[in-house]
Amino acid sequence: MNNEELRDKRREFLKTSALVAGGVMLNGVAFANGGAHSSVDDTIKIALIGCGGRGTGAAFQALSTKQNLKLVAMADAFSDRLESAYKEISEKFGAKVDVPQERRFVGFDAYKKAIALADVVLLATPPGFRPSHFEEAVNQSKHIFMEKPVAVDSPGIRKVLAAAEIAKTKKLNVVVGLQRRYQNNYRDVIKRIQDGAIGDITGGQVYWNSGGVWVKPREASQTEMEYQMRNWYYFNWLCGDHIVEQHVHNIDIANWVKNAYPVSVQGTGSRAWRTGKDYGEIYDNHSVELTYADGSVINSQCRHFEGIDNRVDESFHGTKGRVFLSAGNEGRLYDTKNKLIYNYSSKVNPNPYQTEHDELFAAIAKGEYKFWDAERGAKSCMTAIIGRYATYSGKTIKWDDALKAENSLFPDELSWTAKPKLLPDANGLYPIPTPGQTKVI
Repeated sequence: MNNEELRDKRREFLKTSALVAGGVMLNGVAFANGGAHSSVDDTIKIALIGCGGRGTGAAFQALSTKQNLKLVAMADAFSDRLESAYKEISEKFGAKVDVPQERRFVGFDAYKKAIALADVVLLATPPGFRPSHFEEAVNQSKHIFMEKPVAVDSPGIRKVLAAAEIAKTKKLNVVVGLQRRYQNNYRDVIKRIQDGAIGDITGGQVYWNSGGVWVKPREASQTEMEYQMRNWYYFNWLCGDHIVEQHVHNIDIANWVKNAYPVSVQGTGSRAWRTGKDYGEIYDNHSVELTYADGSVINSQCRHFEGIDNRVDESFHGTKGRVFLSAGNEGRLYDTKNKLIYNYSSKVNPNPYQTEHDELFAAIAKGEYKFWDAERGAKSCMTAIIGRYATYSGKTIKWDDALKAENSLFPDELSWTAKPKLLPDANGLYPIPTPGQTKVI
């Protein structure tokens, strides 16, 4: 297929999305008008929703692909964050950035306006907003890159799963930022595992133990809503706790290796080191057991302690051997006598953050439907969420019970003066989950 034929195929692919959004029948299903705009020239138009560090990084990676892309719209709740990202991205990519002031949207509903102007959207706000943003992008028939996690509670996961089914019907490419799925050593070694290299998986361990992340102290002028959104990592309606926001990467590997999701989860956690009011409501350590339908158990551990030995990797045991994996290009298979039988040693292991964008935009440019990550991403996020439910409550939580839970953490109203559901006491301290007392579902 020559370049002109590829361009024609891409134009048809993008026009089809626009027609679907306008209510034209596709595969027997009609959809309401979402006000979508679609490129019909050689340029793929993208919109960035969420202009923090990860959003800026996602825009860098998208604009670094080989395809003819242009950033045409941006949205964020905060104008300062948007303008900072715009400056950084435009300085790097110049003519690939065409976002005049009238296409820089600020506020809680800004995402809808930016989505309408693009062919592909990058969703990178704090994860509590992801279900609504994903649903809107699907309703407007856009191809999507969305960061993990895709939700922070059971109602959010159900919303993502419902939108994922519509995205499949519309043949919208969706990539979720669980980037180990796009990393060569993981792809290579896990294929060997699933081909039987170490037999049936009987157990394993996954880790994300580190010193923790940033803190943004309260400023006197901030409302409670602004403070929580600026300091989003420490509030579950926005973040989901670090077992969900960060450790989901390793939990996703457990599910990938098992080719399944756990039927129940139990565990323990606490606030042992990060105990002050700057740390909101979340725990600083979680240790959980993921039990799968075949009776196998994967142990999951994450913590945010300063001065500790860091560990971020995964290992699994099978009936014929074991495996060790890490994001540092490692992938080793051993037999039952601890003899090395395979070592992934290729030096060609491109940055997976870049690879996920390279592959997404290559498919879109060719007019291909190749990626439907949303369901898989939602179920791995649900696994991590159930881990939080288990550590907060001290109970064994079953998958089916958790998925049905009506326990939305999201505020009843979004405005700068509205009150989130969780509020501090007179000393500025937030209620902390207490196992045996806290009810989660």
